[in-house]
Amino acid sequence: MTATSATAASGTAAPGARVLAHPAREEIRIEAVLHALSDPMRLRVVRELAAAEDELTCSRIELPVSKSTTTHHFRVLRESGIISQTYRGTAKMNGLRRDDLEALFPGLLDSVLAAATRQADRLGEG
Repeated sequence: MTATSATAASGTAAPGARVLAHPAREEIRIEAVLHALSDPMRLRVVRELAAAEDELTCSRIELPVSKSTTTHHFRVLRESGIISQTYRGTAKMNGLRRDDLEALFPGLLDSVLAAATRQADRLGEG
């Protein structure tokens, strides 16, 4: 379990802090991960987080959809176990749960990211 999911699961955040539910490592399912990654907007978010190699705020990742749809995509990614989300003040920080995904599904994330890059290059979207 990551520190984020441990905090979310145990509710040990600072008093008054908003805590978002995350699946524990052992609760992450391949079906949910593959479903989340099958959407182009969610895959775009994952690619941007992977490229950043650090946490990003939601506002740093621009999607050509409404704010409510963007919120939905982030929720699907969080609930599938692909990303962690934590509040720092008013900012919601997003990071890949790379260690959890690699432990459960070795090579999956890197393979999907490489395939997405090849596709973007092939389609002139890179």
